[in-house]
Amino acid sequence: MLSFPRFLSLSLLLTGALPLAAQSGAPINRQAVVERHKVRLTSTDSLSSLSVGNGAFAYTVDVTGLQTFPAHYEKGVPLGTQSEWGWHSFPNPQGYKFEQSLRDYDLNGRKISYAVQRKEPANKDAVDYLRANPHRLQLGNLGFVLTKRNGQPATIQDLRDIQQELNPWTGEIKSHFTLEGTAVDVLTVGHQQQDVVAARVESELLKAGRLRVLLRLPWPTAGWADMGTDYSHADQHKSAISGQTKTGALVSHQLDSTTYYVALNWAQGATLAAGKPHEYVLTPGKKDKVLEVSARFSARPRGAVPTFAATRLNSQQQWASFWKSGGAVDFGGTTDPRAKELERRVVLSQYLTKLYNAGSQPPQETGLLTNSWYGRPHLEMHWWHSAHFALWGRSPLLEKSLTWYARPDVRAEARKIAQRQGYEGVRWQKMTDPWGQEGPSSVGAFLIWQQPHMIYFAEEAYRAHPDKATLALYQDRVAATADFMASFPFYEKDKGRYILGPGVIPAQERFKAEQTFNPTFELVYWHWALTTAQQWRTRQGLPRSAKYDDVLAKLSKLPQAGGVYLAAESAPDSYTNPEFKTDHPSVLAALGVMPATGQQDAATMRRTFDLVWKGWSWDKTWGWDFPMTSMTATRLGLPDKAVDALLMPVRTNTYLPNGHNYQEGRLPVYLPGNGGLLAAVALMCAGYDGAPSANPGIPKGWQVKWEGLSKMP
Repeated sequence: MLSFPRFLSLSLLLTGALPLAAQSGAPINRQAVVERHKVRLTSTDSLSSLSVGNGAFAYTVDVTGLQTFPAHYEKGVPLGTQSEWGWHSFPNPQGYKFEQSLRDYDLNGRKISYAVQRKEPANKDAVDYLRANPHRLQLGNLGFVLTKRNGQPATIQDLRDIQQELNPWTGEIKSHFTLEGTAVDVLTVGHQQQDVVAARVESELLKAGRLRVLLRLPWPTAGWADMGTDYSHADQHKSAISGQTKTGALVSHQLDSTTYYVALNWAQGATLAAGKPHEYVLTPGKKDKVLEVSARFSARPRGAVPTFAATRLNSQQQWASFWKSGGAVDFGGTTDPRAKELERRVVLSQYLTKLYNAGSQPPQETGLLTNSWYGRPHLEMHWWHSAHFALWGRSPLLEKSLTWYARPDVRAEARKIAQRQGYEGVRWQKMTDPWGQEGPSSVGAFLIWQQPHMIYFAEEAYRAHPDKATLALYQDRVAATADFMASFPFYEKDKGRYILGPGVIPAQERFKAEQTFNPTFELVYWHWALTTAQQWRTRQGLPRSAKYDDVLAKLSKLPQAGGVYLAAESAPDSYTNPEFKTDHPSVLAALGVMPATGQQDAATMRRTFDLVWKGWSWDKTWGWDFPMTSMTATRLGLPDKAVDALLMPVRTNTYLPNGHNYQEGRLPVYLPGNGGLLAAVALMCAGYDGAPSANPGIPKGWQVKWEGLSKMP
């Protein structure tokens, strides 16, 4: 059992060592906090692109304020235009079937089928197709055609005097540059209810005919990533101007059985004409040095496109409303220079996660910026993307994505997996798509830690509004999730216990599925989720589930050796095998992400934390590992380590000038890091149920104000 010094809170109060919290002081000047972290750029750094968007649609720009030079950015943070609805599949003339991905495994005395990658030629081709289809589309590039005096096209190297600024408070990007001494000023905004990007352009180059607007419609790569820069295969897709007026036009784009539309609106005299295949050039009249243009991307034709002015007003109002709601943290009173950087990460992470992750589906790991893993959501990452919304007082942004789990098609697919494998309830997919279909994966098919997330999210929703309506809304999802969890463990009669596995890969993806059982973090998460599912039953006057109670009473104890917790009971060499000290140190999540459940021992976890802190291969980790470690430090009463973990100088813990958590060349942005950071900071400030003091993760001497945050369980 965990134990903490009961005198801690009182002694801190008496010594005056507790950090300040805004609950008892003047409200935080939220606009001042946000706007002191405006992003300002003066170069063409390809890792510093900026975005506007609304959670279901995102548009990323280069230094021109539009997507003028996508090829320059394709190896950095690419210039994506993505939506929730924009999906495509290539034809399947070979008739590949999902069943070709299935392989039987002998586990605990019976055969269980999993959708995995295959080596046999025919099945390999089928699995490759199934992994890549459907894939999320890069919908198009909306940029400029810039021409030099000699008539040659300008390159990004021709731009001078670059000044670009993102104001997160308004969602506006201001861009300034000169071409051969002539200034160009652009203001870019995104609509918060429609998939619309709008810009106001001011330059004498418009009157000179040397600045035009270009819409390019790329070809989907169906690759692991898609930077939206494949302009080949012109004869394999179709596009056309479907209609045009004096102030607008509609462009259609057909890719196999997928068709979508780009509707343009402009305020001044201009005409749209086809250029190269799948390119459309908007040429303004030469009377004005100002052009206002809007573009709406949609799955079907719609009505009038909001003007630039309307879109800007909408952006200003909706972003201000976002920042004025929910939580806020002000590190401005702290003299430690690290506090400023931490506050910057906090502010920009709120902007980015709202922009990329706040839709009606679980997001992909790179949000609505660029494809990774074919653009597919990975459900185990949903916690890291979205759990923080509830902790920051913005539960509706979390709950919007929970509607996906209630969709009949999604539920049917999850139930189908459970039934195929001989379990009850629903088994939530790892690698999926908007319709809940399972993507074959030799790792993902064996992950189980995404399963309890739905119960965690429902509990967050209930804590935000603890009423009968919430219980009624989520009970079916909680019950179906828990029914699988109660049927999944295997009962070892000779030992009188339930085990998780074999047939499991832990969150630390370094262990073979057929040999792995009882990973520490998953054992704790299983226990917590089934306990919470029972609470949901009693809250509604329902009897406790005898099956849940049986599993809870007999679930295996946490594996340990040498006074520390192991990654899994099947891995006694967790800390001696160098390979097992890489990837996620998820053993720490057993007390950090998870609360005290009665399974953990504080002293053992402290020794485990110290061993991991000193001996882990931190250069072989991922962005969410640092906030995960920080959360464990907070719950262990180590506030200095909580901050140290969030600011550990490791490549995968780098936060770029635009706020993105950088990982590596093929994965330049990683939003689970941003979401995890926000969860960790909420825990540091608001604490957790039963915390011995306020601000349990804030170091002594830090003067931190916060408001509107919620405790973690």
